[in-house]
Amino acid sequence: MDKRRFKTAFILGAGLGTRLRPLTEDCPKPLLEAGGRPVVTYAMDRLIEAGVERFIVNTHHRPEVYGEKFPDRRWRGREIVFRHEPELLDTAGGLKNVEDLLDGDEAVICHNGDVYADFPLAGLVASHERHRPEATLALRSRGPLLNVSVTGGDDGDGGCEVCDLRGALGTPGARDCLFTGIYAMETSLLRRIEAGKPESIVTIFLQSIAGRRGSIRGKVVDDGVWLDIGTIDAYEGLARSLRAQARRRTPTREAE
Repeated sequence: MDKRRFKTAFILGAGLGTRLRPLTEDCPKPLLEAGGRPVVTYAMDRLIEAGVERFIVNTHHRPEVYGEKFPDRRWRGREIVFRHEPELLDTAGGLKNVEDLLDGDEAVICHNGDVYADFPLAGLVASHERHRPEATLALRSRGPLLNVSVTGGDDGDGGCEVCDLRGALGTPGARDCLFTGIYAMETSLLRRIEAGKPESIVTIFLQSIAGRRGSIRGKVVDDGVWLDIGTIDAYEGLARSLRAQARRRTPTREAE
């Protein structure tokens, strides 16, 4: 992986977490703890494995808690830069709001702060680098919401062309996949986003697809676990699973 192109990850951490109340009344959703540490740090670990050297995190609800959880603004030696949004800007608007921090970066990995994924991201980056589209979405072939229409894989490793999102263009593909909220993106795409305007990145992707075939691609990654922790049941299930994993890794006194 070329670290000069993918040295930064943007983590979306500004959501309100309304479905997780009361847990999120005093804590942003990505900072809820599971396995003894904030959920967002699992995403950070996967991103570090992929070669990321710096994190940018947008904030809105209870931004001071980010400072409490990361008092030295670092995770495992990598810098964390926080960018506050007084008014929520959604996913595309949030990216546009950190454009100045990406000056000199040709590409960036984006990761929703409220999803847990334990699969490696190197394949996503490799697929993006092979084709150099405007964005490559990490997809899964199974899941609760299959609303990304793609053509069949054409690069031998799960890569595919995205031809529609949410059925907005009426151009169905060979199959439908789940969007994980993780993607590799050329920073040149930011030039097409209006500053200060709340807007979804899906809208920008749809404009790209409508304008040029192959501009948005996907990489199907069915290994490992992916979970949207947007509900209390999902969050508590993840917390139980990670506690169980920690117990299995910790030797008992008898074993010692």
